[in-house]
Amino acid sequence: MTQDPTTIRRLYGRSKGHRLRKGQQALLDEMLPGIAVPEEGPLDARRLFGDDRPLELEIGFGSGEHLAWQAAARPETGFIGCEPFVNGVVGALGAIRDDNLGNVRLHMGDALDILERLSDASLDRVYLLHPDPWPKTRHEKRRMINPGPLDLIAAKLKPGGEFRLGTDDPTYCRWSMMTMARRGDFEWLAERPADFLTRPEDWPETRYEAKARRKGHEVWYFRYRRR
Repeated sequence: MTQDPTTIRRLYGRSKGHRLRKGQQALLDEMLPGIAVPEEGPLDARRLFGDDRPLELEIGFGSGEHLAWQAAARPETGFIGCEPFVNGVVGALGAIRDDNLGNVRLHMGDALDILERLSDASLDRVYLLHPDPWPKTRHEKRRMINPGPLDLIAAKLKPGGEFRLGTDDPTYCRWSMMTMARRGDFEWLAERPADFLTRPEDWPETRYEAKARRKGHEVWYFRYRRR
């Protein structure tokens, strides 16, 4: 499927945070090259993992706790994590090392670059948990929940595949509900309010979500099926 590049925005955000400690830098230098997504060429499960296993992708995995939890729970599935923030990548590397996870590949950069290189209908799930809401009106086009990125996600999901979105930002919640409601290629799986107000059992709490709850924020959990 050919995408019009003018309809697909790039991710915006920080790439660096606090200075890395020696051990963290070693993880980045020594471990990441062995599990990094190849920098060029088409991508599929066989190229990434050597077999035709199911594939899932997380956009902006933060410190990697959700990614590592999912990978540990389903070792037969291959997981691709994309995160431009170097400190988050280091956190994920530590979890992968500690849990001895061999079914994760990481990309330190823009998730859209990886989505564009994957085969159509190759993903079983895509996760977008607590993305930057870009609350200012002039930055609305930077949100991941926009037609260009969603067209790409829809193209790469298998029919019946699942797109999961989590947010604690009321504006982003409303924006997402309205944007997704206009699409005919996704079916919202919620049948009652409890379905998007209660975190599913196979959706572990991240540190970002826990922080949001400590601040008194409500959290919304959206699950959509690719038609």
